[in-house]
Amino acid sequence: MTRTAALERISRLPVDAQANVVCENNLKYMRRLDDESMQLIVTSPPYNIGKEYERRTSLDCYIEEQAACIAQAVRVLHPSGSICWQVGNHVDNGEVFPLDIILYDLFKNHGLRLRNRIVWTFGHGLHCSKRLSGRHETILWFTKTDDYVFNLDPIRVPSKYPNKKHFKGPNKGQLSSNPLGKNPSDVWEIPNVKNNHVEKADHPCQFPVGLVERLVLGLTNEGDSVLDPYVGVGSSAIAALKHDRSAYGCDLEKKYIDTAWERIHELRAGTLRTRPMNKPVYEPPTKGCAT
Repeated sequence: MTRTAALERISRLPVDAQANVVCENNLKYMRRLDDESMQLIVTSPPYNIGKEYERRTSLDCYIEEQAACIAQAVRVLHPSGSICWQVGNHVDNGEVFPLDIILYDLFKNHGLRLRNRIVWTFGHGLHCSKRLSGRHETILWFTKTDDYVFNLDPIRVPSKYPNKKHFKGPNKGQLSSNPLGKNPSDVWEIPNVKNNHVEKADHPCQFPVGLVERLVLGLTNEGDSVLDPYVGVGSSAIAALKHDRSAYGCDLEKKYIDTAWERIHELRAGTLRTRPMNKPVYEPPTKGCAT
């Protein structure tokens, strides 16, 4: 799809598309939501590692706070819905505590089923001096039941060998790969949002819209509702609204909510710039190598 066509499509978003994004504590916000009303809950909670936008607390207190939020998330999740919890590591005095492992039991205690542990790799970040530099985070994808929404075709990626054909058997000579592309696997290479990123807003650690789009398209249908209880500057809401889903979210920082609404208005006006969902990661040419 060309940029012009993409902007045309975005500008045709219905002006009454549901966008409920507010500045509020997430527990208070979620308690007002109806049971089983959300098809997808996708979020990236603070990692409790002392960044400027986080309130540093003990790991035990952090887990308690997450447990309370997860309990509300499970309550509002539709039986065919999914929860996607994107986390990194808690680091204390140089020791790494992987939050996906720590939080896993909080979901299992509610009877949720883990479908994938998605590795999000982004290639750039801080350089460590006493351990290997971290270049990935994880997304825990849970479902409430075994009867859940999963749409593979909208999230397929280009096949490595799209013209490969069967060389024997009844299908000899026919294409062996799906013409729509291949399964994106559970390792996703998507750039994180740094200063030179087209989506960069006033938030030190924001979701790439393309990452959330893949979850929205794969785990919901048009007209469904998507919730982010740590919505930040609204990347999850943008991903939902772009594809005709209702967006719900909250955050304690008013400046982030203000930015989220600015981005939503830009989306509806057709002026918001986002990185295409499946755009390959740019690899600069190596000097001296033939092209």
